[in-house]
Amino acid sequence: MSQDVAALQEAIIRALKEVYDPEIPVDIYELGLIYHIEVNPSGEVKVVMTLTSAFCPAAQHLPEDVQKAVEAVPGVTKVEVEVTFDPPWDMSRMSENARIQLGLL
Repeated sequence: MSQDVAALQEAIIRALKEVYDPEIPVDIYELGLIYHIEVNPSGEVKVVMTLTSAFCPAAQHLPEDVQKAVEAVPGVTKVEVEVTFDPPWDMSRMSENARIQLGLL
């Protein structure tokens, strides 16, 4: 990964850490809802994400929030957000920080 792509990916991660599921006081990145971020040198980005459940009340707006957050990162030229439930999200995907914030450690 080139230095520019790596820097852009880090900026995208910082932006995603500003997006929260309204029912859980932890950002979606630390929750483990972001499965994959692909960045190419031209600034095109693909984010593969999930939701805590297929019936999540935030199912409509969380992918839109991700789209907007990534689009706002300087250097990003195009964003595709894909929502998947394979594999399904479970609490093991949460970071240690998220577990601490939620009192699970």
